[in-house]
Amino acid sequence: MIGKYLAERFSWITFYILLHLFIIFVAYLDSAIPLRPILYIVFLSLLMFSMFLIFRYKKETYFYKSLEAREDNLDITNIAEPESPFEKIIENCIINQTELLKRSAATGQMTLEQEKDELLSWIHEVKTPLTAMHLMIDRLDDELLKSHLTYEWLRIHLLLDQQLHQRRMPFIENDLYIEKNDLETIIFDEIKTLRSWCIQKGIGFDIQLDVTEVLSDAKWLAFIMRQLLTNSIKYSENSDIMIYSHERAGQTVLEVQDSGRGIDPKDLSRIFDKGFTSTTNHRDSAATGMGLYLTKNAAEPLFISINVKSELGTGTTVTLTFPKRNDFVNITSM
Repeated sequence: MIGKYLAERFSWITFYILLHLFIIFVAYLDSAIPLRPILYIVFLSLLMFSMFLIFRYKKETYFYKSLEAREDNLDITNIAEPESPFEKIIENCIINQTELLKRSAATGQMTLEQEKDELLSWIHEVKTPLTAMHLMIDRLDDELLKSHLTYEWLRIHLLLDQQLHQRRMPFIENDLYIEKNDLETIIFDEIKTLRSWCIQKGIGFDIQLDVTEVLSDAKWLAFIMRQLLTNSIKYSENSDIMIYSHERAGQTVLEVQDSGRGIDPKDLSRIFDKGFTSTTNHRDSAATGMGLYLTKNAAEPLFISINVKSELGTGTTVTLTFPKRNDFVNITSM
């Protein structure tokens, strides 16, 4: 701040020094003016000016130091009280801009909440005709047509489900209910939902669950499994997806392994980024880049760690490590 203060006052300091040099120069040229007393006066003047600068530095920079130290938010309560007219102009500008931003943010938040509520309402309304459509498809006699329609119905259902959970994600902590859940029930329910897609792609499942009970939220755990299974099925063909569970260091570990196209090693660090759709087949319009992003965001409040191992052409293994019971002491629903 000292350097900034001197830079701000540079023109005044320069003018003051040049003025005294001019006085010395005039005394040097004019023999009628004694030079030694002039030098003494100039020295005392510069000394007093230096003391004045030191005193004014603390006073004039106090307000600006408070501006520099404040956090980048809309809270202006920590700004020091302005003393000079210029500081008051700055304070008024900051207050006016802050109030404008607060009003804009409140309006934007209200609009966003309204749009979110409307979208959630729309999703719930769409589910009714989708359910009716599924019942109609089940009554079809043409198995080939029935299979194709069921697959397309499933795609719509999964996209709507993903949108629904995405809108709920910011408030996931309010929706958690931690209890003991049966892994086998959750996994088989999700496989049953995806059955028509699996049949179409010739995909089977090899399931070996040494540990079947985990502590988690049933709804969000089912959503996580749905995203992982959907990814495995999407990028696999005529192969089995292996699902294993075991205990390691007092924690339940669940592995979902497929034999699909795999992930390029350079992409592994980005697979959980929002909107990332892989560089291996960048023209794949079916990928949304949201599945693993939402999975990661849903797993964090549940204290589930996710690890992904993959190589191109050899498939992908996703490992879920569930927390111990005492990891949930901060969740009030326990």
